[in-house]
Amino acid sequence: MAPSHRSALARTALVLAALVLPVALLTGLTGCSWGGIDNSKAIGTPASPDEPQRVRIPSLGVDSPLIRLGTDHDTGRPVRQPPKDHSDTAGWCTGSALPGRPGTAVLVGHRDGGEGNGVFRELGTLREGAAVEVERGDGKVLRFTVTAVRTLDGDAAFATRKEHPTAPAERALRLIACAGDDPGEGSGHRFLVVDTLLRS
Repeated sequence: MAPSHRSALARTALVLAALVLPVALLTGLTGCSWGGIDNSKAIGTPASPDEPQRVRIPSLGVDSPLIRLGTDHDTGRPVRQPPKDHSDTAGWCTGSALPGRPGTAVLVGHRDGGEGNGVFRELGTLREGAAVEVERGDGKVLRFTVTAVRTLDGDAAFATRKEHPTAPAERALRLIACAGDDPGEGSGHRFLVVDTLLRS
């Protein structure tokens, strides 16, 4: 092979590596591609007393602070996952309802943090009737009961009752974690979804 051809092939290989490596790292560290933006500029702590600051799932031993997952300042898209270096911490999507208010509050977390330490790593073992607690910024604890555990695609997982109300007065909480790729749907990504309702 002529030197010029070898040089051209080498340059092509370098370009492909530069394009593929970041995607591989993102997928490998999070366990799947969420399709949202992972941007620490949209991360924060509770901004008001009625915002959630902590989630507990007693049966799983989960007791995690909550970070605010807002909107990416550059793209305007919602952030749908905590940063990769916060895999042991859950987040509240600020575009969803406040916990305890009419609508559905959405909490998200990783199942695989790269070292098996994802905050929601055992989320799939929850069963109907299990308890989930959310502590607000003012210290008030809201108690929810699991009503369903299922796997959905991305659009369905994040389409909550706030956007598609079935019972406007319902006060719900949805926990979401990556369920990995669905081999039956090509490149589609699936999410583990746990639905709960506020105890009366």
